[in-house]
Amino acid sequence: MCLLDEVVAWEPERILCRSVLNTLEAHPLADRGVLPLTALVEYAAQATAAHGTLLARDSAGGAGSPTPGRLVGLRDIEFPADESTLAAPTTLDVHVERLMADAGGSIYAFRVVETGRDLVRGRVMIRTVTDEIV
Repeated sequence: MCLLDEVVAWEPERILCRSVLNTLEAHPLADRGVLPLTALVEYAAQATAAHGTLLARDSAGGAGSPTPGRLVGLRDIEFPADESTLAAPTTLDVHVERLMADAGGSIYAFRVVETGRDLVRGRVMIRTVTDEIV
C-alpha cells in the first residue's frame, strides 16, 4: 500500500512528499469515505521509508538497497486542526526531518500539511532490523 504520489524534494536530512486525494471511497485507511487524521501518521511513516531508500541509493551511487527498518514508536503526536477527519479532494504535503540516525535506527520529526495548515505532527522512531530475533 503506497499512499504517497511523489517525492517533491529531498536532501540528506529531510524529505517532502506529496499525496493527492481525489476521492476517499477506495482509500485503504478510510471508512465509508472518511479518513481519520490519525491515519496520516502512516503517510509520515512511508515518507521516512522513502527517505531511507533515497539515502541508500545516493550513498551507493544509485545501486544501494535500504536497510530494513521497523516503526517502533511514536512521540509527541499532535492534531492541531479543529476537525478529526479529512475530506477529499485535497492535497497533502508530508514533511519529514531526520533528527538522529545511527546503526540502531533513526528518529524523524514529521508534519502532514493541507493548504498551509498542520493536520498532524510528531516524531517517529524507526529501528534497524537485523537478522537477529528481537
